[in-house]
Amino acid sequence: MIDPNDEVAWFGLGKAHMDDANFQEAVPALESCIRVKPAYSAAYLALAQSLQKLGRVEPCKNICDEGITVSTKNGDAMVTKQLEMLKQTL
Repeated sequence: MIDPNDEVAWFGLGKAHMDDANFQEAVPALESCIRVKPAYSAAYLALAQSLQKLGRVEPCKNICDEGITVSTKNGDAMVTKQLEMLKQTL
């Protein structure tokens, strides 16, 4: 059982689901990660990628926008760039 307040565990679970191409399960895990730690830049990128794989364009765009704001504030230039590139492909 995952500690509901452990953002690293939620992120790891989400990434594991992504590695298995199980994007339907990755989304709620990554959403939980962001709920626990709203400044977790990499979780926005992973969530946006999962939403893109599921064809959920509008939610993906919204997460990209949120993630760009968060990653810019955090100084995570690489994440910001990846989110911007992902958003351009939608």
